[in-house]
This record gives sequence, structure tokens and C-alpha cells, in this order.
Amino acid sequence: MAHNDDLKSHERTYHRIMAMLKWGTVATAVIAAIVIWLISG
Repeated sequence: MAHNDDLKSHERTYHRIMAMLKWGTVATAVIAAIVIWLISG
């Protein structure tokens, strides 16, 4: 079983990765919308 410090470290890493994925998804959607707008215009 993981030590408590290791678990806290893993939790921090997990939350950082989830935040990066969330904001990466938002940024990709915004960029895709801009590209579609530019192509259709």
C-alpha cells in the first residue's frame, strides 16, 4: 500500500493532469470554432 505522502503526491498530480485536460479540451474547442468560422467566412 502507498505511503500517505506518496498518495498526496499522486493526488496532486492527478488533479493537475485533469485540469490540463479540461482546459486543453476547452482551448481545442475554441480553436476549432475559430477555424470553422474562418473557413466558412
